[in-house]
Amino acid sequence: MSELVRLTDVTKVYQGGVTGALSRVSLAIEQGEFTAIMGPSGSGKSTLLNLIAGLDRPSSGSVVVGGTDLGRLGETGLARFRRDRVGFVFQFFHLLPNLTALENVLIPAQLKSRTSAEAVGRRLLSQLGIDDVADRYPAKLSGGQQQRVAIARALINQPALLLADEPTGALDTKSGDQVMTLLAQLHEQGQTIVLVTHDAKLATRYAARVVSIMDGSVVDDARLETAERKPADVIRVRGEETAR
Repeated sequence: MSELVRLTDVTKVYQGGVTGALSRVSLAIEQGEFTAIMGPSGSGKSTLLNLIAGLDRPSSGSVVVGGTDLGRLGETGLARFRRDRVGFVFQFFHLLPNLTALENVLIPAQLKSRTSAEAVGRRLLSQLGIDDVADRYPAKLSGGQQQRVAIARALINQPALLLADEPTGALDTKSGDQVMTLLAQLHEQGQTIVLVTHDAKLATRYAARVVSIMDGSVVDDARLETAERKPADVIRVRGEETAR
């Protein structure tokens, strides 16, 4: 596998240099990896994700994604990078209430032709098992359905990197398991995923690698040989058949 993400001596401080969020973090993520970044609240894990996403800039050090040094990009370049190279899944779904499920999925694909984007959007909703809600508004969807819509939105531009920040945090256990199963299937289909979580059980069950962060520093980096990340009851995302 080739390297997709590299952080070198990354430090991030806030409040005029008083508060340190990350301290000299170096980390490499290979293409096709499912990496969980784990740590308690305030450990710096979400800050790390935001730096990889190009949503924030390090105080020092470098962040390189797909061979692109994000520090060399201006705001327009970063916006283009986020649109074309990265998909985002958050704890809260951030769906626009006045748009249907399908219309929400299509938001990042505004530069594509409407016809081709809609075809891709409907295919993603179908593969995620929610094609029947394409024309419903978010208020008419369950939490699990809304998160699946958010995943479809994240995938509409076929990103090289999928970033998930506590994607099950607002869901019940059953819906959370379904969402994580979908992410595991995306990984099996070759998608590179970086997951942020405070849940050790979730991280070790689904990810192939767990990076632990405490007080802004990496304290452990473990590759899991026997993680329980291939449930039999899965949905074949991007595949030809569905197993339920």
